[in-house]
Amino acid sequence: MAHVFQIDPNTKKNWVPTSKHAVTVSYFYDSTRNVYRIISLDGSKAIINSTITPNMTFTKTSQKFGQWADSRANTVYGLGFSSEHHLSKFAEKFQEFKEAARLAKEKSQEKMELTSTPSQESAGGDIQSPLTPESINGTDDERLMPEVMQNSEPRAEPTQNALPFTHRPWRVT
Repeated sequence: MAHVFQIDPNTKKNWVPTSKHAVTVSYFYDSTRNVYRIISLDGSKAIINSTITPNMTFTKTSQKFGQWADSRANTVYGLGFSSEHHLSKFAEKFQEFKEAARLAKEKSQEKMELTSTPSQESAGGDIQSPLTPESINGTDDERLMPEVMQNSEPRAEPTQNALPFTHRPWRVT
């Protein structure tokens, strides 16, 4: 659980709270787009939906506060935690997912190169496609997103919920 803030778009200096109370902040794998996200809901409203990119940096700015810039959303997010331990756990997971995002980006670029490079034609003239049904139809979205919404109860310790690449998502609570 963390208190969520965004930088004031006018001053670019002051923090504006986006939640009235501490909320669950989760890491999420979007299999449709092959990207990792940081998601947080306040009730039914998404207050964070940030795609993790390989060049993002999570910075601890105090013992219980950290931030990262999301250039796609044109904002800076800040998280206030109840303890230094929770902040450290979030920062560790941020690094893990940042690395996973880098690997996913490399893998998708390899696929793009394969699809944009003319393939060798077989004797029958067929061109082999590297795409599989799994790479076209994402299936995890429907199962993971409701789970993010369900877990709004406060917990004393962070829970271990699956990391997508190990089938155990993780969320900071």
